[in-house]
Amino acid sequence: KLQGFEQGAKNPIAMVDGKPFFGAKAYKDAKVCNMMTVSQLHERYHDSTGIVFSSMYPGCIAETALFREKRQWFRKGFPWFMKYVTGGYVGETEAGERLAQVIDDPACSKSNVYWSWNGGAQQVGRWSEDGKPKGAGGSGGEIFENDQSDAVRDPVTSSRMWDLSVDAVGLTEKEMV
Repeated sequence: KLQGFEQGAKNPIAMVDGKPFFGAKAYKDAKVCNMMTVSQLHERYHDSTGIVFSSMYPGCIAETALFREKRQWFRKGFPWFMKYVTGGYVGETEAGERLAQVIDDPACSKSNVYWSWNGGAQQVGRWSEDGKPKGAGGSGGEIFENDQSDAVRDPVTSSRMWDLSVDAVGLTEKEMV
């Protein structure tokens, strides 16, 4: 799972799994590793500091430079598709407001939560048996605690990723306290 980290995470190693670079997977891996980092920060520092550590999915922000290496037709078509077909589109301003909400809203004071919004997505969101929204996407909607993936919740892999990341950047335990 973490062969790229184990190999030092330095050029020519481009991916978490040690395989050649692939943009879409790099994005997914980075998101998972960021969420693992948040979980590890919670496990290691929340009780002693009271700091709330959260991750979030603001929605599909389809008009950023994320797709800069894609063909022009995709860069034009994808935002349109997300706005008018799936309803999963969220603009940069609303995404920023959602980030501010996670930081400042007392409803978001629980640590180690993956926050999402049920929004107006027409094909992404669904309701779970307990009556709460499942999935996320689209503009508007209410914030809710989303489920973290199995990979993020795996304590062994998450802790190993933390340790390998600390080694990769040369930090010591003393520097992290």
